[in-house]
Amino acid sequence: QVQLVESGGGLVQAGGSLRLSCAGSAHTFSMYAIAWFRQAPGKEREFVAAISWGGARTLYRDSVKGRFTISRDDAKRTVYLQMNSLKPEDTAVYYCGRDPRAQTMGPLSTNGYDYWGQGTQVTVSS
Repeated sequence: QVQLVESGGGLVQAGGSLRLSCAGSAHTFSMYAIAWFRQAPGKEREFVAAISWGGARTLYRDSVKGRFTISRDDAKRTVYLQMNSLKPEDTAVYYCGRDPRAQTMGPLSTNGYDYWGQGTQVTVSS
């Protein structure tokens, strides 16, 4: 059974920082790309960032480039999202999801991810 558990969310003022963690349970964690998504009230879930198996490749949505950094520590089976210079528009529930294609990273719709965590709330006050 694959489980992903997010943590690290909270309330922060604009300009502040948070680091989210996505901890995985499977011993095969390192073989899969992991992505972060977010969903604000009344909006669809949107892609934020992704990291390939091995960590060599990363992708970001334009609005977070230069502010967010995704990384992974496979020894700890954890993917991180370091979020700096936070803005009120970053407010959302943040989820991590697993790309079901082992040792592959490429375009994938939101519905294509096979496992999701429960989400962690990030609130940025102005």
